[in-house]
Parts: sequence; C-alpha cells; structure tokens
Amino acid sequence: MRRRKLQQIFFSLLIFFVLPGSTLSQTNSTECPLDFSVLRSFVSASTVPTNTSSLCAFSVQALHLVLAQYLLTSSRFLPPAPSASSCWSHFQSFLSPFLPADAGFSLPSSCGFHPEWISAGCMSITTRSAFESAVPPSARDDMAANCNQSLAAVPSCTACTTSLNRVKAAYLPGPAVGNVTKCADYPFIYAAAVSNPSGPSAPGTAFCLFFLDSAPSAPPPPPPPPPDLVIGSTASSSAARRGRRRRRRREDAEAPSAGSRALESIGASTTLVKYAFDDVKAATGNFSRDRLVGRGGYGNVYCGVLPDGSAVAIKRFKNCSAAGDAIFAHEVEVIASVRHVNLLALRGYCIATTPMEGHQRMIVCDLVENGSLHDHLFGSPGESRLSWPLRQKIAVGMARGLAYLHYGAQPAIIHRDIKSSNILVDENFEAKLADFGLAKFAPEGMSHMSTRVAGTLGYVAPEYALYGQLTEKIDVYSFGVVLLELLSGRKAFVSLGEGQSFVLTDWAWSLVRQGRTFEVIQEGMEDMGPREVVEKYVLVAVLSTHPQLHARPTMDQIVKILETDLSVPTIPDRPIPIVASMEDIERSMSSSGSGGLTSFSGYHPFTNGADRVSSHSSEEALS
Repeated sequence: MRRRKLQQIFFSLLIFFVLPGSTLSQTNSTECPLDFSVLRSFVSASTVPTNTSSLCAFSVQALHLVLAQYLLTSSRFLPPAPSASSCWSHFQSFLSPFLPADAGFSLPSSCGFHPEWISAGCMSITTRSAFESAVPPSARDDMAANCNQSLAAVPSCTACTTSLNRVKAAYLPGPAVGNVTKCADYPFIYAAAVSNPSGPSAPGTAFCLFFLDSAPSAPPPPPPPPPDLVIGSTASSSAARRGRRRRRRREDAEAPSAGSRALESIGASTTLVKYAFDDVKAATGNFSRDRLVGRGGYGNVYCGVLPDGSAVAIKRFKNCSAAGDAIFAHEVEVIASVRHVNLLALRGYCIATTPMEGHQRMIVCDLVENGSLHDHLFGSPGESRLSWPLRQKIAVGMARGLAYLHYGAQPAIIHRDIKSSNILVDENFEAKLADFGLAKFAPEGMSHMSTRVAGTLGYVAPEYALYGQLTEKIDVYSFGVVLLELLSGRKAFVSLGEGQSFVLTDWAWSLVRQGRTFEVIQEGMEDMGPREVVEKYVLVAVLSTHPQLHARPTMDQIVKILETDLSVPTIPDRPIPIVASMEDIERSMSSSGSGGLTSFSGYHPFTNGADRVSSHSSEEALS
C-alpha cells in the first residue's frame, strides 16, 4: 500500500515537472525569433506607403532587412515554420502605428501572401553554411571585394549589386517558393549580414540592398517664447495656425523627394547639366509628333534644339513617379561616368512635376544625325546599301563598345537591349551604343528586385527571355543578332502569318551547317572583302547567337577575333530552334545528323506569381 502511494507521488511530481516544461518548450518553438525593432530607423509615417501594392513591396523589403539581421545573429536565413503566424503578427503590430487608421491593411492576407511563405526559401537553403556550400569561395570573395565597404555612395552600391546579381544568375537558379523571399533575394540578405561590415541596419546598406530610406528624425522643440510675448500671441494664434497649415501644404508640394535630392548631388561629381523642363519642352516643340524620332517600351525619343543652339536627342520616360527618382539618380550617375568612343555620351537630364504633364524624367544626349543602323539597313528601298568596309567598321565599333561596358566600366554594365535601332552611326560611320543601362529604369525598379525581362523580340537570348537568367552573355547573343542583320540585310524576326515566322539566327545556322556560310551575306554588297574574312564575321555572329550561353564567346574575345588573325572556335551543335513546330521537334529527334533533342542545362523557370514568364506574357514584355 505504501509502495503504491510512493508511486502515485512520484508520477504526480513527474507530471508537475515534465509537462509544464514540455508545454513551455512548445510555446518557445512557436515564438517568432525575428527582431523587428531593427526597422525603427526606417519606418515612420513619412516612409511607409499608403496604397496597398506599394505597402506590400515595402513590407517585403523591410522583412528582408530583418532576415539579414537574423542571419547575422543566428546564421539562419529564415525563421522556423511553426513561428510563421507569430512572426506575421509581430510584423503587423510593428507597422500598425504608422498606418492610416482606415487603411484596413493586414499582413499577410492583404498582400496575398500565405503565412508559411515567411519560412519558405529557395533551393532548401536555410542556413549560412548551406548558402556557402551552394556559392563557391571565388564568388563569395567577389561579393566581399565589392560589398565590404560603405554602400552609401552610388559607385560602391552599384558595384556591390552587380556582383550579387552575378551570384544569383550563376549559382541560385532554383525557383522561388511563394513571393516573400526569392532566390534573387538571398545574395542581398547574405551580403548585408556577412559581406558588409556595417551590418544590415546601416543607412547606406539598407538603402542600397533593400531600398529602405532612413526615417527623418523629429526636429528639436522650439524654445519657449519670452514672457512678454505670451499675452500678445494668444490673439493671433488662430491666424498663425491657418498660415502654418497653408505654408505646410505649399512646402509639402514643393519639397524635393529623396530621388530629387540624389539627382541634385550628381552635378558635384559629373559634368551633367540639369535642364529646366520649360527649356526641354520648348526644344521639342511641346513634344511635337514632328520631333518624334523613336519610341520604345520605356518612352519616346525626340530631337530638339536647346537655347544655346545645340541639337540634342531627348528620351522621355513613360509612367514616372517620384518614388523612382532614387533609382533614376543611381543609373544616371553610373551612365554619366562611362565614356568611350563607341558609347553615346549622356549630356544631361531633366526631372520635374507639372500640373498638366505630371511627373517627368528625361535624359538629354547629343543628336547623332546620321541615324541608326536600323535606318541604314531597313530604311527606304532606294537608299544606297552599306559597303563591306563600312559594315566591318560598324561591327568592330559595336564589339568595342560592348566590351568596354562589360570589362572597362566600373562597375560593369549589362546593356540588356542591344538592337539595330540602338546602334547609332555618326557622320564617319563610327558606331555609338545608346540606351546602355536604361533598361533598369522600368517601373519595377532595380534589376535585383524584378524578374521582368527587358529587351526586344528577336534580339533577346533564350535563357533571359524564358527564365530571366541575366549575365553578360545576353549582350553577346544580341550582338550576334545585330551582326547577322548587318551582314545579311535581313531583320531579326519577321512574322509570316498563319503561325509561321522567320528567325534570322535559325536561318543563318542552317546555312552555316550546310557549308553555305557565304550565302548569309547580302547580295550586291559593294567593296566586298576577302571571302575568308567575310565568312569569319558570319561564324562569329552564329557562335555569338548559340542558344547555350556557355558556347558563346565573351565580348573581349570577339574583339580579338575581329581585329586579329585569331580563328573562330568550333561552333557546337545547337538544340532545335526556339520557334519550332511539332514537325521540327519530331524531325530533330528522328534525324541521325541532327545532334538529338537537347535542352538548356541548369535552367529552371520562375514560378512566382505575377512575375511568371509565360509564352503570352513574354511577347508582351518583349514588344
């Protein structure tokens, strides 16, 4: 009997000590480990957007900074899955004081996020060691070399983000899970926590890597008024308040944005001119259609004459808002610092907000009156054709300009929109690459924050058009397409109707494969060069447009091949054409000499929501 009582007491004590500990352990496992207080310097009523879409984007970037701080302190990228609900609740509680009372904004539901997405990452990478296993030491050394400094200055920030984008493209090809923390975000979170000595919450780091601007500090309280002024002030306080309200509204309307302030600072380090909106408007005849010389996905190009009599080309960007001015300032300063004989120099810029036109952003360049390569190749049928020496000069100039962007500019620049209409030729037929870097001015923002493809149908490398893989080899591909246009006089892509199309790269490859390389050259070309030299240019173009990026040469290799006796490397067999019917596929699989049906190794399509690239949306994005 006594033994039974002792057993009961023992089990009671066991329940008392063990079960509460177990319950407490379970509670701790669901408590959010993220420290949202790190955002205090970046969240205020003035920095938090009010519309839902902008607020969701802001929340994602803020969360990435918090995750970077978590990686710094715990060596983990993501919180445990059981803590997801707690983390969203903590995040909502932190943001709520800065949201309008009637906003009705609730994380994660207002943004369409699933609760578990806060703990879902990419390629099963959850820890620092897993990331370092996926990214080799050489790439991490490159990240450290470019990001181990203050990122407050534009050149250092751009050098860092360029390095991070290279890491993503080369080593993190996996699809994103959800749309909170994608593969593209991992290098930026890692760099903020590990590569940059200042840490994620440093103002320069937060703005460069997460686009979070420091919240303005509250002004100090005014000193108390002298006693003899207190009595007299009471009678006029009402009028003073009304005056202050009117003045505040006027100052708010006139206050420059962060981007505008950034643009104001450009003049200190470059020779750029800031043009008044009225001067630009007058130069273009109020943006007259008669002055329109080009149009594209990002805006229209006008010719005009400034008050000093200089002829200029003015690119006016579409759908601008003040929120994008900081990005614009970033890119303008980088572009202004790049000087090369085969690059079109940036002369100045204009930024303004007007009642009628809204927010405006423009860049001003010297007018190249001889037109573009597209004009000379596909202009009026009666116009004289380019001779072989001129085509050779243009080809070498294009190659030199691109090679300088990739290897001479600091930081390196990927053009992303090489096409014949972006190759201008001066009166001496020297090629001038235009619009380099301007693809980053899309509304989505900087390249590391978006998967939207920038480019033009027919010129875009397949790995970029289909999967968003961004490397300098996409410029090599586009260069090859333009070189084929230059040599053949044919357009890159022509729709023939009834689902049929002509793809210049496939046509040229078919001729080269049959040993008919010289037939790629346009008939009747004047001053034809030696056959072996002409065919060498064709082979360079075909190799540059190989569907597999690892088969393409670099731009500095292309320059050496074109300017020396260096031979063209062997061209590997190609997969079936990108634009192919079922008959093409079956023929490719059954033909013994076709090399078989191959696929692009290492490519994985994006699967994240609105950024998914489908066959239909690709055409719209590329048009």
